[in-house]
Amino acid sequence: MIVLWRLTTLCNLACGFCAYDRRVRQPRVHMPAAEVERVAGLFVRYQQRSGQPVLLSWLGGEPLLWPGLLPLSQQLRRQGLRISMTSNGTRAWQPGAAQALAEAFDEITFSIDAPGPVHDALRGWPGGARRLEQAIRALAGLRPSDNQNRPRLRANVVLMDPTLEHFSDLCLQLAAWGVDEITFNQLGGRDRPLFHRQHALTAADVAQLRHALPALAVQLAERGVQLHAQPAYLDRFHASAIGAALPVLDCEARRPTLFIDEHGRIGACSFTVDTHAIDSRDLRQPDDLDTLRERLRQQRLQTPAAVCGDCPSTQVFAKFGT
Repeated sequence: MIVLWRLTTLCNLACGFCAYDRRVRQPRVHMPAAEVERVAGLFVRYQQRSGQPVLLSWLGGEPLLWPGLLPLSQQLRRQGLRISMTSNGTRAWQPGAAQALAEAFDEITFSIDAPGPVHDALRGWPGGARRLEQAIRALAGLRPSDNQNRPRLRANVVLMDPTLEHFSDLCLQLAAWGVDEITFNQLGGRDRPLFHRQHALTAADVAQLRHALPALAVQLAERGVQLHAQPAYLDRFHASAIGAALPVLDCEARRPTLFIDEHGRIGACSFTVDTHAIDSRDLRQPDDLDTLRERLRQQRLQTPAAVCGDCPSTQVFAKFGT
């Protein structure tokens, strides 16, 4: 079971494509610590009872701005869960951070979109790419000990028309820094429509990407880095670029994840949580997790969400395929 959990809408960067851009005036919400700890404890007990492995993956905003994330993650790992997070890296480069992160996480995904100054400008973080390099190199350089291995390191890239030309160079740079895997998303349009209209991938961009990926994947594999790039995933990119809908009305067999947001709403994905969700407070015992996915599936089948008529979920379209 993979649980994507957005703990906070607070972020300290200024990304023009993101709803949580620090410049956007809106309430910033942390999920209450007591409820996070309670529900996480149910997942611990569920794993112990069922034998089914559970991976909790913290999202934001910036998850490291959620108070207590490191000690809670360390505690849950000791109790047997696997823990990951996706981070902008702003709190990962300082002295001592690598060891603290290694104690808390099995996997860490860093968000980086282009080499050097281009990334810094997109994220509103002068010197940010250099700091990310420091963080990744420090984590990659940790020596395994008897009871502690370094986290698996992933980089995730948001692809846009103006940055696509830099993608291959960025991947090779990330390989030199020490990442283990690279994934990518197309720029989405839900959060910041104006930015999307100006920067979205075109059909020509997608064709160029499809042509370049096989050779790039070989280059990276020779360096020990896995590039996730399934043809079905590029089909989703192409459909978005030409405005063709890809409906997925029953995603259960294609989606490995659940999603929890900062309000404690549990849904199939972040796109449907506004219309089809179960409140975390309704989960009282580990057995409640057994029926969670089917309850959500029945909600969607009975009253399909409009967004499912053109499914934007990266998970459904095999983002993590090889």
